[in-house]
Amino acid sequence: MIKTLSLTDVALATLLIAINGVISLFLQLDLERKLAWAAVRTVTQLLAIGYLLGWVFHYDRWFVVLPLMVAMTLVAGFAGAGRGRSTYRGQRGDSVVSVWLSSWLVAALGLFVIIRIRPWYEPQYAIPILGMVLGNALTGVALGIERMTEELTAHRDRVEMMLSLGATRWEAARLAARQAVRAGMIPTLNQMSVVGVVSLPGMMTGQVLAGQSPLGAVRYQIVVMFLIASAAGLGTVIAVLLIYRRLFSEDHCFLVGRIVERSAGSA
Repeated sequence: MIKTLSLTDVALATLLIAINGVISLFLQLDLERKLAWAAVRTVTQLLAIGYLLGWVFHYDRWFVVLPLMVAMTLVAGFAGAGRGRSTYRGQRGDSVVSVWLSSWLVAALGLFVIIRIRPWYEPQYAIPILGMVLGNALTGVALGIERMTEELTAHRDRVEMMLSLGATRWEAARLAARQAVRAGMIPTLNQMSVVGVVSLPGMMTGQVLAGQSPLGAVRYQIVVMFLIASAAGLGTVIAVLLIYRRLFSEDHCFLVGRIVERSAGSA
């Protein structure tokens, strides 16, 4: 059984953040307010989701679970469009579509085919697994969008020269697309390369603390790692392809005018 933490235990953990604040003051990093605000948000958001999940777990109905999953997906999709110095019209929509398609497809395969939960909306499995998949799909999509727009902007002359010499729009955009997909997948690859050696993932740690055998927890963690890697890669590819279709016309023209500085426009 997991030991129940008291408010005193939580308060002791809060002292660790206070130590960081003291370090910031001593070194004049000007981060103490940001640390305090981040700590307040962490506590508030986690308490809110704790009460919400308690309510969802109590009712255990699809019409309760599904709206929460949709809300989680929309928040992740909107967050994915918030990175980078450049943006374009429709970026937020591309981010939502990329996150939604990749995470729900991969989560569905994990829940229906691999873990095979019945019913499909059992919140104990559906919400945590979708949440982990969404988090990594969000990272991949955000990095992919950021890198794709930056590569096309930085290498505009090369792209336009290739098009003027008769290259197709895909030939002109291919290098930027490859760099964007690579950027989106690197965080997940780094995580996979050190899992179990440098760090113990949260799901595995939670199951071990709950009394699950280490090998049983490892099997679940392997499945989850492969799910999130697949979602990150698929989401990044979808995002890059959507950007490609928005920024290159069917007659092989680079619509660079659609890319604007974030301060001058929004997605």
